[in-house]
Amino acid sequence: MNLATGPRYKVAFRRRREGKTNYHVRYKLILSKKPRVVIRKSNANTTLQLVMAEQTGDKTLLTVNSRDLSDFGYTLSTGNLPAAYLTGLLFGKKMLALGVAEGIADIGLHASTHGNRIYAAIKGVVDAGVNVPHSPEIFPDDERIRGEHIKKFTGADIVAQFEAAREKILG
Repeated sequence: MNLATGPRYKVAFRRRREGKTNYHVRYKLILSKKPRVVIRKSNANTTLQLVMAEQTGDKTLLTVNSRDLSDFGYTLSTGNLPAAYLTGLLFGKKMLALGVAEGIADIGLHASTHGNRIYAAIKGVVDAGVNVPHSPEIFPDDERIRGEHIKKFTGADIVAQFEAAREKILG
């Protein structure tokens, strides 16, 4: 028996079928009428975008990728927690330069795990001075944000590069 026939059968939206969009969460984010701070991560990078919902479709106002950190002297891996924080900090500074001082976090379908890269990026945005609703308990520890856990295992001087890049972004 084929259940995909008949007058009452409705095909789900393509992005829902592909597992790319949760339309219930998206609807709530759009109802807030605030710009969305969209955070997406891959194995190698973290990307943040400032997105406004409009009648004709979403409009991206700003995009910052962790690869942009090389302009600030950060030459180590861009897929780790310190790089995500620095990317969020850079994004927050650019967001304030555009005149946007608040936003709502959109983590998409990423798992909401305590202290992960998504929340390190949000902490960077908040530390830059942008108002993003959050709970401080979800953020990673300061030692992990600075990269001390990486230095312990690899011996790379990530803490010094982190601090230097942070000063260049803030200054």
